[in-house]
Amino acid sequence: VQLQASGGGLVQAGASLRLSCAASRRTGNMNSMGWFRQAPGKEREFVAAVSRNGFNTRYADSVKGRFTISRDKSKNTVALQMDSLKSEDTAVYYCESNYERRMETVRVNPNEYQYWGQGTQVTVSS
Repeated sequence: VQLQASGGGLVQAGASLRLSCAASRRTGNMNSMGWFRQAPGKEREFVAAVSRNGFNTRYADSVKGRFTISRDKSKNTVALQMDSLKSEDTAVYYCESNYERRMETVRVNPNEYQYWGQGTQVTVSS
């Protein structure tokens, strides 16, 4: 499974962006999905994740109330709606995917995911 993130760009603080992640082949509802980001000189950090069934989500404290993760199983995609962006949100954003036996599992550790792809750059100017 190859993943491709898109939707990044350069915006001003307070603006919104919507990222999308597409898988190279259909995984149906068998995979949990997550978004992570990495700023220059920093480690990759968790942003948001969603379970196989789409009902369970987790968010980093830094993005709660501003970001929303959702999945479209029919299109095999996962989106990250980012509102009220801040300069500290500037990073390369990656999506990751992992086969799950349990429908409710949500993962926040990037090392627990099987698949990941090239990221998309998000730059927020203050």
